Amino acid sequence: MKIIAILLAFMLVPFNAYSQVSIGKSSISSASVSLEFGNVSGDASKQKGILLPWVESASVVQAASAVPGTLIFDTTDKKIKYYKETNTTPIWFDLTVDNTGVADTSLQSSLVERTDARVSIGTPTATPGILVLEDTDKAMVLPLVDKYSSVVNPSPGMMVYDLSNDMLCFYNGKVWSFWKP
Repeated sequence: MKIIAILLAFMLVPFNAYSQVSIGKSSISSASVSLEFGNVSGDASKQKGILLPWVESASVVQAASAVPGTLIFDTTDKKIKYYKETNTTPIWFDLTVDNTGVADTSLQSSLVERTDARVSIGTPTATPGILVLEDTDKAMVLPLVDKYSSVVNPSPGMMVYDLSNDMLCFYNGKVWSFWKP
């Protein structure tokens, strides 16, 4: 009876768990990683990317208190953007090369946003977002692919890191954009 009472007490008491997360692999590669995606090297059918949140306009997100480092896919101009603050004014910085993308937004057009849906990895704060990595001493490792072109049927707003060319790749629905150090 005592064991049942203890188990019930644990089930009724809310608690927070802070952790590191790996998706598509069994472990995190480093203590400084919050979120890491698996890479299936050599298997083109398993080369995948991360899909950024689709928004109708970057200005809508800014009005909702965007924080520096926020990444989005803006369906208005088909651009991948990140939010940064400058000395004079906060801006959305464009990571794509053009607005030739054709994104089919019918997938989400009829859906109603659930503002209470949120995942926090790290020490929770009031930072707005769908998936928020909140540790100040850890980072996210993007999905690693052998080559960006090995991603089968990429979706608008997709982001991967191309190991063959050592570059960050973004897909806007029609063309890939690249950032190389």
